[in-house]
Formats: sequence, structure tokens, C-alpha cells
Amino acid sequence: MKFAQARFVGSFPAYSQVPKLNLPEIAIGGRSNVGKSSLINSLLNRKKLAQISKTPGKTRMLNYFVVQNDAGKEAFHFVDLPGYGYARVPAGERQSWKTLVEGYIENSARLKGFVLLVDCRRGLQDTELEFIEYLLLHKVKTLPAMTKADKLSRVEANDALREAACRVKLLGSGIHHPILHSSVKKTGNEMIWRWVIERINDES
Repeated sequence: MKFAQARFVGSFPAYSQVPKLNLPEIAIGGRSNVGKSSLINSLLNRKKLAQISKTPGKTRMLNYFVVQNDAGKEAFHFVDLPGYGYARVPAGERQSWKTLVEGYIENSARLKGFVLLVDCRRGLQDTELEFIEYLLLHKVKTLPAMTKADKLSRVEANDALREAACRVKLLGSGIHHPILHSSVKKTGNEMIWRWVIERINDES
């Protein structure tokens, strides 16, 4: 299956305001400035579909993108979620983002999987492990993608990948083996697409 077109649907400040779109959803999330927009653009071979900002915390709503297959049929949605971590915003606003993300995860019946982005230069942190445990608690299949792999040497990137794999190994089923990703070199795109297709075709 190939995906030829994609378009931005809209930004929604609460899950209750998302229209009834009735398509499978793949969420993309992670720390602020981890490269969510870059990954979406890289996967869809677009430069500006998802807006990239150098300011951490730019994404503050649920951003929906509809993806069409090569027959022109709408197949699924990517959902770009607010980041967490570095954003220099008031604590109350950070809490509102947490509430928004958790409300989405716990209420979307169409959520098929979560691509969790992790900066491979930082490695998988305790906060990310806790978030993975939260996702698995809610039976959300998760793919950890170690972003910005082009910023490290091959040896350094592989070391970061092995360490992340060791950290998620004990979390049980539902978590995919971590992969390396580079939006610049498109490293990992094919693996992500295979996982996405598997998830959106899962009828369970």
C-alpha cells in the first residue's frame, strides 16, 4: 500500500471538539522540539505540511492530518500531539497540555498506535519510560523512534539504540523494538510505514 497525498485537517483544543472523522489514527508525540513536524513531513515527502518551529512547545493542540492511499481514498489520520519537557511556558499551561493528551489517548476509539519520538542524543529517559507504561496500560501499541540520528556517528547512534532497546525490553508486549530515525536522511521511514500499515489494518 502506498500513500500519495496528505492534507492538514485542523487543530483542536480538546478531543471533544474533534469532528467524527471515522478513520484509524496514528498519534505522534514526544518531548518538545524532538522533531514531530519534521518526521511527519519526511514520512509524507512534504516540506511544509506540518509547520516546523525552533521554539519548543509550539504545538499546543491536537493537529490532524488526513492521509490518502494511491487510489485517492482517505486511509487514516496522523495526529500530532503537544510536546512536553523543555517548553518555557507556565506550569498551568503545561498541565493543560497533559490533560489534552491524556484525554485524547483515553477517549479516542480510533487510536491504533503511538509513535513516540525520542532524541537519540539524550536517550530514553525515565519520563519516556513512564509514558510508555501509561500507553501500554491503555493498550496502545507503541513504536519508539530515536530521532535526529544524523546528529550522531553511526557508532554513537547504534549505542543509543541498544541502550533504548534494553530499557524497553522489560515493559512487556505492545512495545515495538526502538528504531533510528533521521528526517534529513529519511532513515527509518520505511520501518515506520510498515508498522503504521500493520496498525491501521488491525481490526482488534
